[in-house]
Amino acid sequence: MTSYDYYDAMKEDIREYLEENGAIDRLLADGADRDEIEEELRNELWTADSVTGNASGSYTFNSWKAKGYVLDNMERLKDALEEFCIEPSEIGERFLNDEWEYFDVTIRCYLLDVVLSDVIDEIMYEYSIPRF
Repeated sequence: MTSYDYYDAMKEDIREYLEENGAIDRLLADGADRDEIEEELRNELWTADSVTGNASGSYTFNSWKAKGYVLDNMERLKDALEEFCIEPSEIGERFLNDEWEYFDVTIRCYLLDVVLSDVIDEIMYEYSIPRF
């Protein structure tokens, strides 16, 4: 059984979101400011349940599925919790309460910046748009 790959899953989700919401057209428009658009998209995706799950507190809407994802990625979880300065007491309490969806969303929010930037780079490459 292969482990869950947050990076690949998020790349697919972000790409789908961008296609469905016309964001690719914004990137391809003449005079588009990549940094500005990327910041707007980051703000949108931060609360998109289809990408991070942060708006509702769940991406999977299934605690068992979220648990499997998180357990396959404990190192990413550790990095995310450190990055967001989550107190050990809160981590312990959430762990004891089986709040796997919280941990899953935390990992997704932690990875959002790098995955979004990589997806935008790929789109710009596909359409032969020079990077600035």
